[in-house]
Amino acid sequence: QLQLVESGGGLVQPGGSLRLSCVASGFTSDNFGIGWFRQAPGKEREGVSCISASGGITRYVDSVKGRFTISRANAKNTVYLQMNSLKPEDTAVYYCAATEEECTYASGTYFLLGDYWGQGTQVTVSS
Repeated sequence: QLQLVESGGGLVQPGGSLRLSCVASGFTSDNFGIGWFRQAPGKEREGVSCISASGGITRYVDSVKGRFTISRANAKNTVYLQMNSLKPEDTAVYYCAATEEECTYASGTYFLLGDYWGQGTQVTVSS
């Protein structure tokens, strides 16, 4: 059973940085990407970034391009989301989930494989 655990959220001032981690375990195949999603209260869940199974493809929603960087440490089954120049509108609960292996994108999100999510980690950007 695939399990995902997020960590690294917290409270940061505008312009600050955080690094989120997503650790995967329990999988029998490596043929999936890892996507980062966020959901603010009362708003639709949004796909933020995704990295392919091989690590060779990365995708970002326009609003975070140039500020966020996704990376994979395959030996440790860990995906990071480095978030720089944070803005108040980045405030949300951030989740990671298994995606189609090449991060297929449609309608503001990434194509999920199954329903494998972490517990979420809160990111709050406020002065």
